[in-house]
Amino acid sequence: MIGCPEKERTDRTVRRLRTRLAGALVSVLALALTATGCRGGGDASGGARTAPAVAVADRVEPLTGTAAPRLPVTVTSADGRKVTVAGARRIVPLSGSLSEIVFTLGLGDRVVARDITATFAQARKLPVVTRNHDVSAESVLSLRPDLVLAETTSGPDEAMAQIRAAGVPVLVVRPAASLADVGPRIRAVAGALGVPDAGERLTERSQRRIDAVRKAIPAHADHPRVAFLYLRGSASVYLIGGAESGATSLIEAAGGVDAGAASGLTKDFTAITTEALAKAAPDAILVMSKGLESVGGMDGLVKIPGVAQTPAGMNRRVVSVEDGVLLNYGPRTDQVLRSLVTQLYGDGTGAGR
Repeated sequence: MIGCPEKERTDRTVRRLRTRLAGALVSVLALALTATGCRGGGDASGGARTAPAVAVADRVEPLTGTAAPRLPVTVTSADGRKVTVAGARRIVPLSGSLSEIVFTLGLGDRVVARDITATFAQARKLPVVTRNHDVSAESVLSLRPDLVLAETTSGPDEAMAQIRAAGVPVLVVRPAASLADVGPRIRAVAGALGVPDAGERLTERSQRRIDAVRKAIPAHADHPRVAFLYLRGSASVYLIGGAESGATSLIEAAGGVDAGAASGLTKDFTAITTEALAKAAPDAILVMSKGLESVGGMDGLVKIPGVAQTPAGMNRRVVSVEDGVLLNYGPRTDQVLRSLVTQLYGDGTGAGR
């Protein structure tokens, strides 16, 4: 595979994909690329129809009245280190999800840089400190941060070590995998920033909004089998999510059944086969919007072997949510859930009203 630029780009993004998909994609991506070579799937082709996603707001909604951080504090990082935070005036979050939490806590004016996955409006003009999804230690340190927020999958390790060696506190937060992670991640970030009360308020607000969406699902609604597919047509990567994909909690909260997990897929992701799709028998397919575009929209999706033979393919029933928020499990998760519910059941659900 020497000289295959698509594979090289994919290899560089694997670490970030692990965080964004809440699962280990390394071995699956490697196997998929080995099996398919460098065949280009291409992006959305002219004339292909792409099912529109029900939009999640492009802006976060900050809390009001957040008190000034009370520092210093010493907290335990997810990597087991004790981290003392003496100041939080120049914060660098190394994932879109962590950026979203800081901004929603009302401390966005203290964020001096962003990861490439932080695409919401308030963060968009900040300098990017990742290259091909890898952290650039030089870029981070040039901004003189007094706190770096990272995921356990942030890397490469050498870059993280260089940041720590420069004396910058690094708080590591466990990646999100389910709705149950919303509160703990908010509290972890809020505690490190010296605003625990704001963390509790945001946790309560987020849970209340999620509960409101769930209560609005009609009692008579069916329980559709929903398969989460990870698609990157340009790299010929076509995967179906299993029990560890990170999507199960979201699908179940919307009143559905994770078709991949229910069919016996226990891993995070498995290469799509006609047999796997037939066994999963999804009534609907959940995808990231850019993934759907990468295979040529709905018309391209049903050309993937096995898709057209599923109930979802025959009925062209696809749920599409923006890549940057689908599995964040953060302050905008209620909007993601509302989008999923609306696309599954139609506008008559009243979800979130």
